[in-house]
Amino acid sequence: MGLNFAEINSLVENSKQQSRLPKFMQQLRFPGNLRRLIIVFLLVIALIFILFPKPVTLSFVVSKNEVEYWRPLIDQFEAKNKSIRIDLANLSKTKPVNPADTDRLKATYIEGFEGKSQPFDLIYMDIIWVPEFAEAGWLMDLTKELSQQEFKKLELNEFLVSEVDNGYYNGKLYRIPFRTDVGVLYYRKDLLKEAGYSPPETFEDLIKISQALQKQKKVPWGYLWQGRQTEALAAMFVEVLKGYGGFWIKDKTVGLGQPAAIQAVEFLRSTMKQGISPEGITTYEEEYTRRLFRDGQAVFMRNWPFAWTYASSPGSSVRGKIAIKPMVHALGESSGACKGGWGFGIAKTTKHKKAALQAIKFFTSAAVQRQFTLAYGSVPSRRKLFFEPKIVARYSHYPELLNVIDKSWVARPRIPQYAQASAILQKYLGAALNPDENGYPSPQEAMNAAAQETQELLKDM
Repeated sequence: MGLNFAEINSLVENSKQQSRLPKFMQQLRFPGNLRRLIIVFLLVIALIFILFPKPVTLSFVVSKNEVEYWRPLIDQFEAKNKSIRIDLANLSKTKPVNPADTDRLKATYIEGFEGKSQPFDLIYMDIIWVPEFAEAGWLMDLTKELSQQEFKKLELNEFLVSEVDNGYYNGKLYRIPFRTDVGVLYYRKDLLKEAGYSPPETFEDLIKISQALQKQKKVPWGYLWQGRQTEALAAMFVEVLKGYGGFWIKDKTVGLGQPAAIQAVEFLRSTMKQGISPEGITTYEEEYTRRLFRDGQAVFMRNWPFAWTYASSPGSSVRGKIAIKPMVHALGESSGACKGGWGFGIAKTTKHKKAALQAIKFFTSAAVQRQFTLAYGSVPSRRKLFFEPKIVARYSHYPELLNVIDKSWVARPRIPQYAQASAILQKYLGAALNPDENGYPSPQEAMNAAAQETQELLKDM
């Protein structure tokens, strides 16, 4: 790609023709040898820019708890792609941005979209943000930008169907999966075996086993779930609702006022009334329930896969004593496992589309997902990794987890107004789970109000 001495000399000789020189050179008078040196110097500089262009910089941001796990991945990418640099905003030397949680991470991206802070090229996003971000026009339509050959290179057929499916909005692909998540029911297999019980299948089974083991003083509590008014409450409720054959929002129909939704709320209230769940459960999130379960305080717990790592770590009271299964359900109905997960989109405003796509291909590759899974303890989005020897050696439950995902996954409403719809559900569900001394609001009153307000929200969809 370079020029040899003869070619450079030829260019120098030809440069004597004034019309071939830059205008400023034509106006200057230099001795012949100096003139040749200057031209050679300029040619060398030009060649340096051609052969070694200034690296493209791509930016994105992650939650604070993931930062250290992204450092080695970024180093590996830059080592393989000399012309692309990654600016992880969390590690910026000038204006670091380090969101403490998912809500703050979302707000950081929105501030960038709206021009209130630095814009980002790659969008590392929660599965439930896709419709909102796509509808706002912030994400690149990947189905439009990618050729068939590029789609093939992404190996979309190797990802979980549920993950790819949730990357689409209105028939267009906006997100490539990185890691997945799904709600599961944890249980104490040692206690159930000792007492002669099989893992529960129905809500009634869960209550019966919980009460029996509590009566035997094996554990203080039967069932732990997330009752605080956060997204954790909505995700948990989706599973119970599905277990009663109900739904939250389907197309433009709201199912919160239907009998299944009332039964779902009544079940959750009954766990508190009967002492199966702690009275303060309505203040608990994933982390607190995870700690109680790790300390051997309950038979059952609804949580995400991350809880397995902590429950199986040295010092845990339940290490080697737990198993997972899909959430229980009503007789004649099926289990629900709320779908979560993270993936990459590309900002519509980026000036580096090709580089962004190259980065996504790397970060969502099987090799990188395998490395991140082993380091961080997350769940990969590529099917074959659930059976990868090193991953299964550390997380023996992953094949069963894949079974839960395949058979029981249920999505939260895929609408641009999801954040508002979730806030409505949290408000009324929280009220129903914390009624006043007269029992107000009842499950039916609360869910009817939630249904009505949600229907109003969806009027202009």
